[in-house]
Amino acid sequence: MKKTIITVVGKDTVGIIAKVCTYLADNGINILDISQTIVQDYFNMMMIVDTNQTSKDFGDMVRELDELGERIGVIIKCQKEEIFNQMHRL
Repeated sequence: MKKTIITVVGKDTVGIIAKVCTYLADNGINILDISQTIVQDYFNMMMIVDTNQTSKDFGDMVRELDELGERIGVIIKCQKEEIFNQMHRL
């Protein structure tokens, strides 16, 4: 399984989750875990997804999610699980 960590941060608006999840579903990317909170008017979501079934190149996925974030007014970042784990290792 190829896991990727996706974070979404920005001002809360209607449809953020729907648009991100639609992109993932359209590209064969399965959501394994998801957490989202809204603090005052700020939206924060973290997802762990399985990219094993997607035909998308990781770089293309990162670029397209970045562009989606710009369109909907949030910042979307992706990291491969192994890099995320190395960065947060004690």
